[in-house]
Amino acid sequence: MEKLIERFIKYVKIDSQSDPESNTTPSTEKQWNIAHELVKDLKDIGMQEVEIDDNGYVYATLPSNIDKDVPVVGFIAHYDTAPDYSGANVNPQFVENYDGGDIILNKEKGLVLSPDYFPELKDYIGQTLIHTDGNSLLGADDKAGVAEIMDAMDYLIQHPEIKHGKIRVGFNPDEEIGLGAHKFDVEKFGADWAYTMDGSTVGELEFENFNAAGAKVKINGKSVHPGYAKDKMINSMLIAADFIKAFPANETPQTTEGYEGFYHLHNMKGDVELTELHYIIRDHDRQKFEDRKNFFEEVAADFNQKYGEGTVEVALEDQYYNMREKIEPVKHVVDLVEEAMLDLGIKPKIKAIRGGTDGAQLSFKGLPCPNVFAGGLNFHGPYEFVPVESMQKARDLIVKVAEKTAQKFGK
Repeated sequence: MEKLIERFIKYVKIDSQSDPESNTTPSTEKQWNIAHELVKDLKDIGMQEVEIDDNGYVYATLPSNIDKDVPVVGFIAHYDTAPDYSGANVNPQFVENYDGGDIILNKEKGLVLSPDYFPELKDYIGQTLIHTDGNSLLGADDKAGVAEIMDAMDYLIQHPEIKHGKIRVGFNPDEEIGLGAHKFDVEKFGADWAYTMDGSTVGELEFENFNAAGAKVKINGKSVHPGYAKDKMINSMLIAADFIKAFPANETPQTTEGYEGFYHLHNMKGDVELTELHYIIRDHDRQKFEDRKNFFEEVAADFNQKYGEGTVEVALEDQYYNMREKIEPVKHVVDLVEEAMLDLGIKPKIKAIRGGTDGAQLSFKGLPCPNVFAGGLNFHGPYEFVPVESMQKARDLIVKVAEKTAQKFGK
C-alpha cells in the first residue's frame, strides 16, 4: 500500500490542469510533464510497448503469461485535472484512523470537511484519508485511477503466478474538458474491451450515462443612449432573463436526480448589445434528449418571432451519448467486473452516471468501456478526498479482473 500512496502523491503534485479555451492537444503544455513521468514509470516497472504519441496519449502493454488465447482487456485513466479549480501546488494531508469528526482543511479560509455537510465521511471511520489543504483540489479525479492502474501492473509483473492475458494500459489528457477520448487511438490500443478507472466510491460500476449536448446562445440587442432610448434600445440582458425563464424551473441539476434530465445554464456574460448564455442539456433517454434539444430550438424560434429574426442565435452540438446501447450487446464485460467485486468482498453498486466519461465516447468508437470506481469523493474542489483503503480495493480489482478474464474467456 505504501508504494500505491507514494505514486498517488507524486502524481497529484504535478500540475496538469486542462483548459477548455485551448485548441491544442493536450490543452495545456504542463500536461506533458505528467505524461512523460508516466512513460518513465511504465518503463521502470517493466511494461512493454510503452509509447507516447504527438497528442500526449500514453499506451503500454503487459504481455500475456498464459498459453491460452485470451481477450485483450484494457485499463484507462485520465491524468488532467479540472479547469474550474486550481490544481497547482497540491499539498496532500493525511488523517489516519479517521474518527468521524470535522477535518480542518484550512483554518485561515474557514474550510472544514465536516460530516454534517458531507455525511458520507462517516462511511470511512477508522480509515486513512488523504485530503487537500484547502488551497487546491486534490486530483484524485483521476490520478487515483492512474496510480491504481500503475500499481496493479507492477503487482502483476512481480507476481507471475497470477495468470492473465495481454493487458493494455492507456493514460490520456483532457478528459475534464470532454476531449479525452477524441484522439484516443482505439485501433492502436487493440483491446477487445476496456474499463475507465474513473468512478467514485467503492463498488461503483457504471455502463449508463447521460446523452449530452452543449448550447451556445447569443442574444443580440441594440445600444442607445439611455436618455433617448424610448422605443429604440433593445437590452439583450433583459431578453436573456426572459429566455432563461422559458425553461422549466424544476429541470435543473439542483432539482433532479437519478434518470431525470435537465437544462443547465453554467455560464453567462453580457451587456446591452450582446448577452451570451452557455447551457448543457442532459438526459439518459435518447428520445427525451432529442426532445430537449428540439424544445431548446423552439424557444429560440419563439423569441425571434417576438423580438425579430436574428435576435436569438443558437448553436447546438452533441457531446456524447449513453454508452448503454453499446455495452448491452456485450454485457459480459460488466458481469465480469461484478463477479470480481464479489470475489473480493466488494458490494457492487451498479448505477447510471449523471454525467459522462471517456468510456462513453470510447464505446461509440468501438471499444466497449464501462466505468469503475477509483475511490475519490467531492471532486473538483477543495473538499476532495480519497480513502487509501478505497484505492487499494480498486488496485486489487484491476488485478482480479485481469485474472478472471483469463479464467473465464481463455481458450
